[in-house]
Amino acid sequence: MRTATSRAVAAGIAGAVALATAGCGSTEQRPNLPRPPVRIVLTGSISTDRVSVSPRLIGAGPISLVVANLTDTTQRITLETADRGRAGIRRTTPINPRDTAELRADLRTGRYTVHVATGGIRAATLRVGRRRPSAQNDLLQP
Repeated sequence: MRTATSRAVAAGIAGAVALATAGCGSTEQRPNLPRPPVRIVLTGSISTDRVSVSPRLIGAGPISLVVANLTDTTQRITLETADRGRAGIRRTTPINPRDTAELRADLRTGRYTVHVATGGIRAATLRVGRRRPSAQNDLLQP
């Protein structure tokens, strides 16, 4: 009986020492970088004659573009920069008729076009202004 109790005590002490050792952190300072701006949601639709996006003027930062396909054919949205000399293309997966898709991107200042590959459907233009403020002190952010 006594050996079982002493083993339990020894195991408890070893566990406490292990936890105390693991709890010690380093003394290095970690940089406190500000959070990115809050992600904003843009809505869009693909109709038989044009692509529309709302709002069309936003500040730079992360976005989520939710697009509804209102046509009778499968479409695929492409978001690309309209400024020369800057490459930047994002595409959705194919969007079935009467379905939606989401495209996420971190946009910089400039002009962007939102279009589909199907001819005859006009593209939408998206203007991105200066960067939105950090979400550093905003509570309850995901």
